[in-house]
Amino acid sequence: MKKLDNFKEEKKMATHKQAVPPPTVFFGEEAFQPIDHTEVRWLGSGGMFVNTRGTCIMMDPMLKDFDMPLLIDMPIAPENIPHLDAVLITHCDNDHYSVPSLHAMEHVSKAFHGPHYVAELMQAEGFPANGHTIGDSFEIGPAKITLTRADHAWQNEKAKYNYRVFRLEDYCGFWIETPDGIIWAPGDSRLMKEHLEMPQPDVILFDFSDNEWHIGLEGAIQMANTYPEAHLILCHWGTVDAPDLNVFNADPQSLYDRVVNPERIHAYAPGQPFSLKKS
Repeated sequence: MKKLDNFKEEKKMATHKQAVPPPTVFFGEEAFQPIDHTEVRWLGSGGMFVNTRGTCIMMDPMLKDFDMPLLIDMPIAPENIPHLDAVLITHCDNDHYSVPSLHAMEHVSKAFHGPHYVAELMQAEGFPANGHTIGDSFEIGPAKITLTRADHAWQNEKAKYNYRVFRLEDYCGFWIETPDGIIWAPGDSRLMKEHLEMPQPDVILFDFSDNEWHIGLEGAIQMANTYPEAHLILCHWGTVDAPDLNVFNADPQSLYDRVVNPERIHAYAPGQPFSLKKS
C-alpha cells in the first residue's frame, strides 16, 4: 500500500509540475482542547495554528474562498473552529489576510492582531483589531508575541497599488515565546540582516519560495544554517496550483543536501501536528 501511495503522490507531482504535500490531516474540536505542551500545525499557504497549553492562536489562516485553484484540502473549515484566543495577520496579501476566512471565524476569536496598516484594514471590515509597531510585544495567555521586521512591499512596483506607498512597517513576522519553546514565523519577506541576528528559536515556520520578494532558496538555506537547532516546518509551498509562479512553487527536495541537520526539515501535511515540549 505504501508503494501505491508513493506512486499516486509522484503521479500527482508530475501532473502539476509542483511538489505537493502529503494528504491533508483534518482536525476539529479535539485540537483546541487544553494540553500539557505546545502543538504547531501548518494550515497550508503561510498559515499556522498553535495550541500552547490550551491557548489557541491562528496566524494568516487562508481557509476558504481563495481566488486561485488549490492543490490541497484545507485542514479545517473556519466555520468549524470552536474558539480562538487570537488571530495574527502578518500582512495584507489575500493569501495571508483572507477576509472570507476571518468573517467566518470572527465570532469565535477573542482578538485580532497585526501591523497598524493591516489592523486598519481589519477594522474597516468590522474586526476588533489591534495594531502594533514592529518590535512591540503583547501577551495571549502564556504566550508572549513580538512583531519582527519583514521586507515585502512588492506593491510599490505595481501601478495598480499606487494609491499609497507601502512601507516596511506594514509587514511583519511573529516571534512567539511559549512555555515549551520559541516559534518564529518570519512572514513573507526578503532576507534581512535582522533575520540572521535573532536568538536561537526552537521552530521556524519556514518559507523557502524562490521568489524575489520572498526569502529565496539561497536565503532560506542561509537562515536555516544560522539556526542549526531549529525545526523547520515548511510553508508557502504545495498549496496553490500555479506551476509557473515561483512564489507558490517551492520543492522541499532543494533543501536536504544544503541544510545542516536535515532531519529537522518537516515537509508536513496540512494539519499535521508538530509537538513542542519543554526540555
